[in-house]
Amino acid sequence: MSDHVDFLILGSGSTAFAAAIRAADLGARVAMAERRTLGGTCANRGCLPSKNLIEAARIVREAAHPRYDGLIAGTVGVEFAALIAQKDDVVREYRAKKYASVADGLADLELLEGDATFVDPHTVRVGDRMVTGDRILVATGSRPTIPAIPGLADIPYLTSDLLDADEAGRLTELPASLAVLGGGYIAVELAQMFSRLGSRVTIVARSGLLSGYEPDLGRTLAEVFTDEGIEVLAGSRVDHVRGDASGVEVAIEQAGARRVVSAERLLVATGRTPNTDTLGLERAGVAVDADGFVTVNAQLRTSLPHVWAAGDVIGRQHRSQTATPVGARQGRIVADNAFADAGKAFDGTVIPRAIFTDPPIAVVGETEAEVRARHYPAVAATTPLMYVPRAGAVHKPTGLVKFIVSTVDERVLGVHVIGESAPEIIHEAAMAMHFKAGLPDFIDLIHVYPTMSEALKIGAQAFSRDVTKLSCCAE
Repeated sequence: MSDHVDFLILGSGSTAFAAAIRAADLGARVAMAERRTLGGTCANRGCLPSKNLIEAARIVREAAHPRYDGLIAGTVGVEFAALIAQKDDVVREYRAKKYASVADGLADLELLEGDATFVDPHTVRVGDRMVTGDRILVATGSRPTIPAIPGLADIPYLTSDLLDADEAGRLTELPASLAVLGGGYIAVELAQMFSRLGSRVTIVARSGLLSGYEPDLGRTLAEVFTDEGIEVLAGSRVDHVRGDASGVEVAIEQAGARRVVSAERLLVATGRTPNTDTLGLERAGVAVDADGFVTVNAQLRTSLPHVWAAGDVIGRQHRSQTATPVGARQGRIVADNAFADAGKAFDGTVIPRAIFTDPPIAVVGETEAEVRARHYPAVAATTPLMYVPRAGAVHKPTGLVKFIVSTVDERVLGVHVIGESAPEIIHEAAMAMHFKAGLPDFIDLIHVYPTMSEALKIGAQAFSRDVTKLSCCAE
């Protein structure tokens, strides 16, 4: 292929592939540059490997703590090296089927390996090769944020890259103890996973768990973690860290008191940073914000008319989120706009998202605080899952569903769930919100009995009746 292409894509994750596939459909010659492993974060060190190991950890926990009287607790031994090996096999197989083979099937796609950096607005150096593109997409994703903590640069520590199947940051031995810095979705998922596999885990969080979500979700999860033996040190400021390959010490201040948390390993999970700092965007004239996220308009076009950006590199602009399906949607939008002049805008109003803890969490729409901040008239109702028949029947009553509803037209503005099957049932709420459904629509829909999805019907009924006095089938 020539060193000149119609479409040059920087990155090879879900955003990049969605854009490449659509652009190829529209007749474009495409080149895709990747400096790490084909497939990006999700396939290699994010969604796929984490959910594989989280499910394994759930099996271990369930065996030791059966929910039913009459079931005898057992022990599932953990051979960590073998567990990691099967995870690596899953990752490699998925990468081969969903990325490498897809790329091979696109005749007008060339994969380029190496660091990419702009030379001028149309030219990018990839390794030792110069490639020009009529249109360019920046889809280089994000990486773990490394906070400026005294001593951190001098000790070995882990990030979510520990999940990678083929890179140096991967973890192959289960630590006896683990200190986790952070209280976001990555921190809580990995903390519970390691705890259930056998590590003694301490979470050190600047605020509470899941700051920015509905507060009840983080509070409920913190109670579960405490019951499982995970220590949560909320409201902590890290003063410094020190240690070596045999162990680490985290000096913190909490509620005016000082304390040292000791652990065999340290996991840093304090957020994500866009992979834009080495791209030479300033040489091309592509604008970024103070945090390094590429600034885009609603059609995902940057400050240059022929350059687009999508996925993690645009942060929360236009209600975007750092999530694989969001990037994929944006990648397709970019290709349609670039090669079909479609004029499509990204709409992040209704994006369901989930956190795969146990119990899991799923949300869509706004929080009550967000609605109040824009002074929109609304009411909220929170319903414990103990009133959902299915939850009681399977001995999983922990959790709640919260609705935020407009008092102008009863339109649902947000739904927030923690509890059994939350990532599955949230799609009903998302679909309803997508079509501007109101509270009566949730109530009028007949649900299968008994299912966890009845939580949405019962949660909607809570605005007008005492759900503690409902018969079965919630009518």
